[in-house]
Formats: sequence, C-alpha cells, structure tokens
Amino acid sequence: MARGRHDDSRSTPGTGPDDVRDLQRLIVRGVTWKGLSQLAIQLTRMAVAVAVARILAPEEYGVAGMALVFSGFVLIFADLALGQALVQRRTLTHEDKATAFWTSVAAGVVFTAAGIAAAGPIAGFFGEPRLEAMIAALSLTFLVAAVGTTQSALLVREMEFKTLELRELIATGVSAAVAVSGALAGLGAWAIVAAQLAATATTTTLVWISSPWRPSRAFSTATLRRFVPFTANVLGTQLLVQLRTATPNVVIGRALGASALGTYVLAYNVVLVPFNRIAVPVAQVLFPAMSRVQEDRVRLAAYWRRSVRMLAAVVMPALVGLIVVAPEFVAATLGPDWSGATQVIRLLALVGLLQTMQVLNPMVLQALDRTGLLLRWSLLSFAAAIIGLGVGLEWGIVGVAAGFAIAAALTEPAFAWATARLLQVRAVNLLGDLAGVAQATAAMTAAVVLCRVALDDVGLPPVARLLMLVAVGAAVYLPCLTWRAPEVLRDVRSARRRPDAGQPATTERVAPSA
Repeated sequence: MARGRHDDSRSTPGTGPDDVRDLQRLIVRGVTWKGLSQLAIQLTRMAVAVAVARILAPEEYGVAGMALVFSGFVLIFADLALGQALVQRRTLTHEDKATAFWTSVAAGVVFTAAGIAAAGPIAGFFGEPRLEAMIAALSLTFLVAAVGTTQSALLVREMEFKTLELRELIATGVSAAVAVSGALAGLGAWAIVAAQLAATATTTTLVWISSPWRPSRAFSTATLRRFVPFTANVLGTQLLVQLRTATPNVVIGRALGASALGTYVLAYNVVLVPFNRIAVPVAQVLFPAMSRVQEDRVRLAAYWRRSVRMLAAVVMPALVGLIVVAPEFVAATLGPDWSGATQVIRLLALVGLLQTMQVLNPMVLQALDRTGLLLRWSLLSFAAAIIGLGVGLEWGIVGVAAGFAIAAALTEPAFAWATARLLQVRAVNLLGDLAGVAQATAAMTAAVVLCRVALDDVGLPPVARLLMLVAVGAAVYLPCLTWRAPEVLRDVRSARRRPDAGQPATTERVAPSA
C-alpha cells in the first residue's frame, strides 16, 4: 500500500514457498479476525433487531424498510466497483488509486443529489409522506461512503483485516446505541434510519484515521478506461444482486402495505442478513488471496473447495435447524405480534442456505477476471427471482418467500456447477466435499424433530423449549461432524497451526472436469 504521495507500482506477491506461507498466514489471520468480529457484530445486530422490533410496531418497521431499500444501493454506487478492481489488479500505481478515489467522490456527489431529488417521487410511489425526509437524509450516505471506499479497498488488498474489523466493530456499536436509544425515545422508524447514518459516518471516519494513504490530485482517463471492462461487469452484477434483494420490499410495500413489509423485513434481517454476514467476510478475505494466485488454478480450486466445506459446516446446521425450530424462535425472541413471520423465516432460511453456499463463486470469477460470465449468471438469477416474486405475490409474503426459495433452488446449484467447471473440479467431487456435513446435519435434524415431539406434552415456556432444542441439536451435530466429516476438523487444526512452523499445508489436487 502506498504511503504518502509518491508513485507505487507494487505488484501482488508471487507464489513461491515463502510467498505461499505468507499468504496462508494472512488468510488465517484474516479469517480469524473476520470470524471473531462478525460473530460479535451479528449477535449485536440480531439483539438490536429483536429489541427494536419489541419497541416498534410492524408498521413502523415497515416504513423504515421502505427507506432502507434505497440505502442498500449506497455501497454499490459509492465506488462504482472500483474497489474490487484495485484489489484484483496484479500491479497498482498511485495514479490508479487517486483516479479511483476521485471517480468515487464524483459518483457520491451525483448520487447524493439524485437521491435528494428522488425523495419526493419515491414517497409518493409508496403513498407514505414520511419517507421523503428519510430518503433525503439517507442520500447523504452516498457521498460519506464514497470518501472512504478507496482506502478500504487498499486495506483489503493488503489483507489488513484487523484494522478493517476493528473499524466495523466500533461502527456497529455506535449504530446499535443509536437504534435502541432512538426507539426508546419514540423516534419510530427514524431510529433505524439514524442508525444507518451513524454507521456510515463512523465507518468512513475510522478508515481515514487507520489508512496511511492520502489521495493526490492525480487523475488519469486512460487508467479509468482500463478499469471499465472489469468494473462495468462487477457493477452490473452488484446492481442486479441489490435489485433482487430490494424488489420484494418495493412490491410488498406497494401491494401489501407497511405492516406486511415490516414482517418480511424482520424475517429477512433475522435470517439472511446474519448468515450472509458470516459468509461474505470469508469471501472478502479470500478475494485478495485468490487474486494473488489467479494464475495457479489448482491452488485457487483448493482454496475454494475447502472454504465452501468450512462454510457448509457452520451454515448448513444453523439454517436447517432454524427451519425446524422457527415457531419456538419466533415465540421466544419476537413475541406473539410477529407470529406471521414463522413461515417466512422458514422459507428465507432455505434461500439463505442455497445462497450462502454460493457466496464464494463471484469472488472466484472476479479473481480470474471472468466478470462477463458472472454478470450473465446474475441476470439469470435476477430473472428467476422476479418471476418467483410475481407468481408468489398472490399468496402474500409467504408466497413471495416461497417464490424466492423455488428460484434459488433452480439457479444456485447451476451456479456452483459452472464455477466448479471453470476451476476444473468435478461436480461429484464437490458433492463429496459436502457429504459428511450433510449427513451430520441430517442426524441433528432428526434428533431435534424427535425432541420437539417429546416436548409437545411438556408445558415448557418458549425460551426454555428453544434452548433445549438448540442444546440437543448441538449435542448431536458436533460428534456426528467429527465422525462423518473429519476433514473439517483437519482444516480447522491446519488453520490454527502457524504456517511457518514446518512445511506449508499441502494443496488439494482436484480432478479435472470431463
């Protein structure tokens, strides 16, 4: 990372023995920091979501959900995917960085102005006058976020995840304090909006404090043109992903009203957001690592396979378990006002299981500069989701969630197959990697279902019933995982071992696809 204003054309490290050991060390350190911080962050966010839901009415939660549809586009347009380009490039100059910075700032100004101008029409579309001021306020986050995106990308490129995660932890704490205090103070939906504003401002402030790089006045149109093919495809992909996420909120808010939207948004925040926040950080760590070894297809495939297996070991039992215990979860944590969220939570848990398992695939395609293929798959996934939304809307929010689940079941496995083929990994090998985790999850599910049946005649309060089911599931899953998927524990021990102590871990050899 450049320090000061002089030119720097450093390239990413090579793949010699010393570089491989150093890269393994950076990956382990990054995943460790990401894992610990995201655990704390997601527990905090879930607690805040539940606390605010108990204070606010579903309608107020729904109004905030309408406003936050808009804010979801902030990080996409704040840097126009230039951050990913800075991470992916083999060599980087100070002019490259400065060009990305000033382009991002210009984009932030434009989109802030556009958001303020669009606030009135958007509020009119939803028939909710309160939205105009909220959207105008959230528009400021375009510019505030844009000012820090280049420094964040440079920290990611250097795999300085300790710095990034400490920043995220502090921003989450500030946001949580604002949300809860605002809700208690009677701010209603503004409590959630204010929390979003506080999180963005804190994040940008801290990244400027922690990053040594400062922009010069350098700007190169030639550099910007070189970025365009990569960034255009990535930006299109990110836009489609965000539209796939935001469209249900728009449609539900317009067709079914704020109360229905509040239920859907809460279910989404409880299920998909936390588990995506587990998987996405792993992808963020692996993206710079994959970019460094983009010419070594075998090593890249090994990173991908092991990471997918590790994600499955965490995500699969958690989300399948949530599908089983959804009634107890809603009764114990959200209360009777949110009973309508039970089936939505179950269906979104299925969506989360399918999507979370694919979260590394875009990173692989970006590292290999196959962003055109990534964009085509994103178009297919978006089209399937919109069709599912249109068909399911007739049955309310449960129908919408079911439509998304069916769309994900049709498209996500195909995306995994395409990524495996690109890495010359046989589909049967990938299924074999996940077989042990799936068997342990199946045993856990059977045990929890039997326990639920046994508890039907026992008058336990919802919290005690939920805790007992979770305890039974964990008690069965962990030993079954050790028995049926010992390679997961080997990977954990390998990750905890110092990479420079003895020989580096061997790279898995993968069979070429037919």
